[in-house]
Amino acid sequence: MHTVAILALDDVIPFDLSTPLQAFGMCVLPDGRAAYRVRVCAAGRRVSAGAFTIEAPHGLDALADADTIVVPGTASDEQSPPAPEVLDALRSAAAAGTRIASICVGTFTLAAAGLLDGLRATTHWLAAPHLAERYPAVEVDADVLYVDNGQVLTSAGAAAGLDLCLHMIRRDHGSAVAAHAARLSVMPLEREGGQAQFIVHDQPPSPQGSALEPVLRWMEDNAGRDLTLDEIAARAGTSPRTLLRRFREQTGTTPLQWLHRARVRRAQYLLETTEHSVERIAAQAGFGSPTAFRDRFKRVTGVSPRAYRRAFH
Repeated sequence: MHTVAILALDDVIPFDLSTPLQAFGMCVLPDGRAAYRVRVCAAGRRVSAGAFTIEAPHGLDALADADTIVVPGTASDEQSPPAPEVLDALRSAAAAGTRIASICVGTFTLAAAGLLDGLRATTHWLAAPHLAERYPAVEVDADVLYVDNGQVLTSAGAAAGLDLCLHMIRRDHGSAVAAHAARLSVMPLEREGGQAQFIVHDQPPSPQGSALEPVLRWMEDNAGRDLTLDEIAARAGTSPRTLLRRFREQTGTTPLQWLHRARVRRAQYLLETTEHSVERIAAQAGFGSPTAFRDRFKRVTGVSPRAYRRAFH
């Protein structure tokens, strides 16, 4: 079982701490088994979390056999680096190949340990100028939700930390497990943000129990066809104008934009589970041409179909 160690430093931000606890702790595999063993670690027994204190069951030695270490932000991250023994433990883990991720201003801890030198990283946009000034060897990008450098990952604000956790779950266990984890966290299926997300979940958002639900299921089943607005409206038994209004009210998007997301999701599934060529997947997913497929796919996910397959096949 994959072990996740959450490093709680003094003055830890409670929401930053609870984000990985929830995402990894509630994550289950298709057969119902827990996907991760989660440990909370700290340099000392008690850790301040603002209005309360917590007792960490594990010390820094537990970082040595973790597969992933998550470093939440602290209220003092921008003012002073953590204790030397904490930085040494992170450096040792990195040297051993452990995956290390930060949430929000937890990026400052990774930077203090020298783990981000020469790498692109992000943090909360308010703290980004300070990070760039304090650690000039780090390429700070304040316009994205998270940055994945392979072994070392960083996220922006606390909510973006959940995006990052879901991204790591998907890397470890695939899209279906990540989608289930997102639903348990009541996470929006797609977020607007500076970085297009790898994770476009099982299907685009659909309002359960609404009058649109039957037509949305039909659109999902027929995403490979060249559906028109008039055809969708006829299926829904309404006019195109009324359909557009209801779609915006209930899904926050238009029928054709919803359909594009469904096609991208179908293409993701085919890229993950088959050896089909890009040309064949473009046709199966309902894109007019391989070029249109590549353009739309990269716009939604931020990567090309080929790069996506390398990452998630």
